Amino acid sequence: MRAPEEKIFVDGPVGKIEVIMERPDAPKGIALIAHPHPIGGGANTNKVAYTLARTFVALGYAAFRPNFRGVGGTEGVHDEGHGEVDDLLAVLEDAKCRCGNLPVALAGFSFGAFCQTRVAKRLTEANHPAQRLVLVGTAAGFVEGTRQYDTEAVPHDTIVIHGSSDETVPLANVFEWAQPLDLPVVVVPGADHFFHRRLHLIRDIVTRAWRH
Repeated sequence: MRAPEEKIFVDGPVGKIEVIMERPDAPKGIALIAHPHPIGGGANTNKVAYTLARTFVALGYAAFRPNFRGVGGTEGVHDEGHGEVDDLLAVLEDAKCRCGNLPVALAGFSFGAFCQTRVAKRLTEANHPAQRLVLVGTAAGFVEGTRQYDTEAVPHDTIVIHGSSDETVPLANVFEWAQPLDLPVVVVPGADHFFHRRLHLIRDIVTRAWRH
């Protein structure tokens, strides 16, 4: 399934949120995709975020990729994951207005994955839980240069993907977070944080998991 990329602006809590929307005809769900940390140059054009969006479009979902505060055309300033969660929820509401009240998949990379664990918690508290989460290179524990991440618990069917050679978020951090949750982690041997030359594996893992 194909869908052209379209740039839209959504009203958020502190101003406009710039979003890349890919909306196929008659989507079967909404995929909300969160990019990595702006301090490291993260934006909605990031290759992992792009790969997640294309994967979900191929699965028949409408994909929405917002820029976080202070990135691209999104107003506001970086808020350590607090305001970013509010913004993601605002984009999701807008997506539902455009597409209908469809099942919601949450996907995120690095800092974006951390934010999506918080979005998932908020949706569950509101009795509208997400259909499923996909978390890649999840920021958890102490991450050099940014901070300590207190990553939320997530459902057991969450797809957690991490590179064995991740130099930004050590694999041990993710194991420490996942172990008390009895949460499996899919480890990609030799993959670094940005999954250089291994982006296709993210697509394959998500696609296989979705078909079962």
